[in-house]
Amino acid sequence: MRKFSFEVLNEQEFRAFAEASPQSNFQQTVEMANLRRMHGMDVDFVGMREDGEIKAGAVFATHHAPMATFCSVISGPLCDYDDDELAAEFLRALARFAKKKGAVHLDIAPNQRYRVRDDHGEALPESEGGAPDKRMIRNIEQAGYEHGGFVRGYTSTVRWRFAKDMTGIGDESGLLKSYSKRTQWSIKRARSMGVHVREIGVDELDTFARIEQQTAERRHFEFRGPQYFKQFAQCFGERARFVLAEIDTAEYQRSMQRKADDLRALVDGLEAKIAQRETTKLRRRLNEESSNLAAANKRLAEANELVEKGDLIPAAASMFVLGPREVVYLFSGSVEEYKPFYASALIQHEAMLRYCVQGVEPFGHVNLYDFYGIDGIFDDPDDEGRGVLEFKQGFNGYVVEMPGDFMKVLRPVTYRAQRLAHKLLGR
Repeated sequence: MRKFSFEVLNEQEFRAFAEASPQSNFQQTVEMANLRRMHGMDVDFVGMREDGEIKAGAVFATHHAPMATFCSVISGPLCDYDDDELAAEFLRALARFAKKKGAVHLDIAPNQRYRVRDDHGEALPESEGGAPDKRMIRNIEQAGYEHGGFVRGYTSTVRWRFAKDMTGIGDESGLLKSYSKRTQWSIKRARSMGVHVREIGVDELDTFARIEQQTAERRHFEFRGPQYFKQFAQCFGERARFVLAEIDTAEYQRSMQRKADDLRALVDGLEAKIAQRETTKLRRRLNEESSNLAAANKRLAEANELVEKGDLIPAAASMFVLGPREVVYLFSGSVEEYKPFYASALIQHEAMLRYCVQGVEPFGHVNLYDFYGIDGIFDDPDDEGRGVLEFKQGFNGYVVEMPGDFMKVLRPVTYRAQRLAHKLLGR
């Protein structure tokens, strides 16, 4: 019979355990605990020891909601759910701890993969992680937790993720070759149109927040507000990176001018040849290049107008969280007017190059790039998340299906009364 000991951990103990855990993620960090405290939650670091060694742990948050207190462990706890005894003991100990906190229920969302799929949502072979982890589900349910189901769609806890394995990619050339042809073109196009990517500091977060808000309003998702991003930066420090893509309008203008001039010279040359001796091939070529010249002149006119708006124009922005095992693409936004500049694609490429391939201290090369949430719907071309999915698919990754949410009701009478009150209030 194995002997386990549940206890409250100090910050240093939890940090060391969490960063070494195979399920390590930014939600289960000291930094995120500090952010949750800023938002009014009570947060504890808890763990389960076996023979003196920490085998499981969690950032354990207590929420004092208006109608009742509840507890949660987001993207955790960090535990091997396929270890029957460890999972049972730790999950039951967490429930007892939550009950002492006065919680009506405890919510968890394990960060252990349920199954791995290809980039179109088809399950991979068992040898590549495609078999569902039914043992994990069974162990959690046997500890008294009710599964929220294998839902699809965007949820508060991200159940469907898109990721890219960066193993073996050693330079920018190899990184570019790993993408689809269309995405490679988009990145080269962005650079040819004067788009540049740079990190920004806290003093420029209002620009990031403004782009994020515009995108939230356009796509109908929640905007957290500029204060949230400033608090995130404060808590995560160098682990949080805010990236801005800008259009250098003068560079764009020069590029368009060169293209128009080159096409003008080409068309003039073709017209001169036709004047000497016309052929069907020359006439077809002239028509094609004349059309290209008209398009180039149109873009040049647009570039001339853009110069009047300023030297550098923000086109897209993203936020990344760096860790020892993965780089997470967490938030992003773009300016709809500048969508043809493909700034968002260039940000993704630069992030993978800088944070995974080249690496930053103290993490070095990171083998996993997590595009984070998708809605898990792959067979509906009219789905609202289709554009996000196709954008991420262009970088040639794979889909990770997580187990989802579980709840353990600790005070059934209070919980039923709470549910009834929510129903009556229409929540």
